[in-house]
This record gives sequence, structure tokens and C-alpha cells, in this order.
Amino acid sequence: MRHALQCLVLLTSLTSASAQALDVLDGRLQLHGFASQAVVDSSANQFFGNSQATSFDFTEIGLNTSYRIAPSVLAAAQVLVRRAGEMSDGTPSLDYGLLDLTAISNARQRLGLRLGRIKNPFGLYNETRDVPFTRPGIFLPQVIYYDKVRNLLLSYDGVMLYGDLFGESGNLSLNLGAGRSVVDENVEWAYFGADYDGDLEAQGINWGIGSLWFSTPADELKLGLSAILTEMTYDAGATSPLDSGTIDVFDWVASFQYNAADWTLSAEYARTPTRWNDLGPYFPFDDQVMEGYYLQGAYRLRPDLELMARYEEGFANRDSRDGWAFSALTGGITPRFDFFSKIWTLGLRWDIDPHVMFRLEYQRHDGTYALSIRENPDPNALVREWDVFAASLSVRF
Repeated sequence: MRHALQCLVLLTSLTSASAQALDVLDGRLQLHGFASQAVVDSSANQFFGNSQATSFDFTEIGLNTSYRIAPSVLAAAQVLVRRAGEMSDGTPSLDYGLLDLTAISNARQRLGLRLGRIKNPFGLYNETRDVPFTRPGIFLPQVIYYDKVRNLLLSYDGVMLYGDLFGESGNLSLNLGAGRSVVDENVEWAYFGADYDGDLEAQGINWGIGSLWFSTPADELKLGLSAILTEMTYDAGATSPLDSGTIDVFDWVASFQYNAADWTLSAEYARTPTRWNDLGPYFPFDDQVMEGYYLQGAYRLRPDLELMARYEEGFANRDSRDGWAFSALTGGITPRFDFFSKIWTLGLRWDIDPHVMFRLEYQRHDGTYALSIRENPDPNALVREWDVFAASLSVRF
């Protein structure tokens, strides 16, 4: 909490200073920031903190800057303070920090290279998921944009080649990257079910990072295919019940979005083939294909007021969507509904002014697959059907 307050004070003090900086540097420097505080209440289970007793543990504060070093060279970075229950404690972190080198840029094409900590171009929302104003709701669809392994999906340290072709009938964008994924304790909890003695980290350089997008000239229609290949190695400690081994994860998602004057329709479908290798006889899983999809609609009642509705489903094992197969592997200790989630969401967004936004959201859950095991370590305490009520206030400059 102390870190969040410090960053909020910094954000406020820089609001007026940023305009002066832009004038002094003739527009080459851009400085922006945002802050958001949510309150979350759930009828059961823990969702972004102790939500059964009403949680204020979902806080986001960000400060981002970019500097145009030369016409073809841009440096950009964002520092983020994020509290998310047990999943994040509010310690400031580098969200992204990169150098963008543009080799070709004209009315018909663009070609460039990015170096540093780069956001994964995954799906419709991953690159902008940390900015509350660019999300479709307080929470993203959890069956694809898992907050329980957020950092693994969010970014990587490496290089990315990007290219765009602009035509009269539409635009094509291609991103190809390679680098080292960011692995934290949340990843261990999600893939092992506990924080065992030992170290889980990215295994060398991951080469399978990329996306291909088509969009009409005014972005009425967007179609995309994105993928992330992550290889991790586990070095077991002396007290770990597991052996040293590896985990291979391949996330891919197909995306669709249509924008009209007053409404937006979005849908995405994802699969995640996952394989655990050589972790020993006490680890019950060897491979699985996770699956998730959602359909979402947003309707703008007026320019400052928007309604959103979404239905999503996610499964730990697409070959056993009822969860019985994986529950049996745990000897019935983990209930079958912990391996699927079916979620209805209704949301309201009110832009009080261009810099202040208020949101309300209600979710009806069947299953607990979307939950963080780190926040809900006792499977006996899980409740299959539960509700979430949330509200958030966000500001930006």
C-alpha cells in the first residue's frame, strides 16, 4: 500500500509538469499516467483479495513515457504499481521498456524492430490490458487473459520484428518475436497447485511469439491470430515432492471484432496445449489442452455511457469439460468444478469526463477454474456457484 501511495503522489505531481516538458522538448517527449481503485465483493471464494468480506486490494497505478530520439528511433517505458489480492503486492515493476527502430515508414508500408521488454501481441487486449480505460470491463475475460498467470502472458525480454501493409481494402500487420518469458510465483501456483521448494524459470529463448492481423481501413472489422510458445524448467529443491523437469505451454487465440457507430461485438477462441515432463510420480498430470472462448457486446447509450454484456467458458481439459477426468487424477481432492468456469458478466461504464471513468460490474460464476489457486489454496473451501459485484474509479492524464 505504501508503494501505491508513493506512486499516486508522483502521478499527481507530474500532471502539471508534463505539459511544460512537452513544450520544452518540442513534442518529442510524451508523458502519461493513470490510477484505478476497485472494490470487489463476492458471495463465495477469494477473488482479488478477501472479497467475501469486500476487498479493496485491486489497485493499478501506471506512469508511461516515450521520447522521440530521432525520426526513426523511439524509446518508451511504463512503470506499474499493481495490487491484486495475493497475486500482486503493489511493488513497482517495469511493465514494458523498449527501443523502437523504424526502417521503413510511408503511406503504404511500415517495417521496424523493437528491443527490450516488449508486450506480447496476444489477442485483442493483452498489449493494453494494464490501462483501465482500454479494457472492456473491470476484469478481462479470465478464460483467455488469465490474471492468475498474468506476467507469463503479458511480456517478454527480447526482440520483435513488425511490419504493416496499408491498402485501400484493408491493412495487414505481422509481428514476430523471440525472447525470455517473465515467470513469477503465480505461475508456479497455477501450474503446480502450490509453491514448492525449487525454482521455475523460462528455459532459454522462446521463438514462438507472434501475431497476424487484418483490419479494414477505419478498423470496423478486425481479425487476428496470435500465439505464444513458452518453455519453462523446474529445478527441484531438497524438500520438493516433485522431480526436476520442464513445462511446455503453447497459447494461441483467434480474434474477431466488429465496430459500428454505437456498438462493438467481440469474440475470441483460445487453446493452450500444455505438457509437463519428468516431474516425477507424485505429479498427476502429464499433458492437457486448455480451452477458452467468449462472446462480448458493448452498446453506447450516449458518448459517455456504455453497457457491456459477456458470456465466457473455460476448461482445464477440453477432452473432459465436466472436470471429472482431472478430479479423478487428484483422487477426488480437487472438485470437478475447479476445472471449468462459465461466467456471465454485465457491466456499465460512465466517462464522467475525458480523464475520469466510473465502472460497475456483476458476474455470475459456475465453476472456479478462473480463480487463482494462490488465493484459494484449499479445494475443500471452494464453492461452485458464486457471484461477484465490483466497482472501480479510474483517472488518467
